Amino acid sequence: MDLSERQLQILQAIINDYVENAEPVGSRSIAKKYDLGVSPATIRNEMSDLEEMGYLTHPHTSAGRVPSDKAYRLYVNTLMKKKNLSAKEKKMINERLDASRDEFDRTIRHAAELLSEITNLASFAMTPATNDETISFIRLMPVDERTLILMIVGESGNVTNTTLRINCPCTQEQLELLSKNMTVQYKGRTLDDALKSDIIEDVGTDIEAMGQLRGNVMPSFMKTLEDMLNVNLYMEGMTNIFNLPEYSSIDRARDFMELFARKDWFTQKMLARDDGVVVTIGEENDSLKDCTLITATYHVDGKLVGKIGVIGPTRMKYGEITSIMEYLTNNLSETFKLTDGSERKEDEE
Repeated sequence: MDLSERQLQILQAIINDYVENAEPVGSRSIAKKYDLGVSPATIRNEMSDLEEMGYLTHPHTSAGRVPSDKAYRLYVNTLMKKKNLSAKEKKMINERLDASRDEFDRTIRHAAELLSEITNLASFAMTPATNDETISFIRLMPVDERTLILMIVGESGNVTNTTLRINCPCTQEQLELLSKNMTVQYKGRTLDDALKSDIIEDVGTDIEAMGQLRGNVMPSFMKTLEDMLNVNLYMEGMTNIFNLPEYSSIDRARDFMELFARKDWFTQKMLARDDGVVVTIGEENDSLKDCTLITATYHVDGKLVGKIGVIGPTRMKYGEITSIMEYLTNNLSETFKLTDGSERKEDEE
């Protein structure tokens, strides 16, 4: 069912007000703040109709309404107006980003930090990993008797965590022994070199703990090394969520943080997303059903390389954030297609 022009105006006013204030919106408030040319009673009736159509929800503790995922989707698709960044804002991003072809990973990580700072949301960036990444240390940490966390840390500071189930119970002492031996054998090796050998096979016959765990740990270890060769994932500003009313509940904040502890799972989710600027809202995100996820792609030498993105509540400044992300990724793509010694053309007003 198509919405009338008046319903679209009321819905847009409700979304704008709720995004700004994070409080359920009432008809009187809309009538006072927005010159819609109709009475509060008429707005109230239209809000009831919008609720029946699934565009608004009605919290039990409030007389006001809040936008639904369906409303945000309509807003992004048809109502949203992107923000035109000023020359001053563009200059600030250019200066803060300070992109450099010679420090690719640092530049992308800096872009994630800047995106988090500007939007006050959690942000992330994905880059292709380099084959010269070397292993610093390996840790196996118990979650319960048959669940482990495998952590691989590179010399660059890149950290990859993987949760794995094992068939045989193990003790913390066994895991510490296995971690120590794996670190001794793999430390200083490049990821590519580590994939060519099976160190645990060499020493497993001598150490009972390794022999018992080899069948469970080694396949996951090798797969994690392969994933590290394919992509690096940097996450920034995760604690920003604690400043948002949607995550004032400790349980909800903890659930949010636990999702991103599964970096391998999150990486695969991001790799599966389409290119360009992509906005997924609420239920469209499966396990992240209470969140909005916005991603954008950047290029190096004209080739698609990686993604940057933000994640936060569905109550989000969509137009402003998508404009910032488009500018950031265009900035990165322009920088990484320049030849050495070239200078970025300054943005003109």
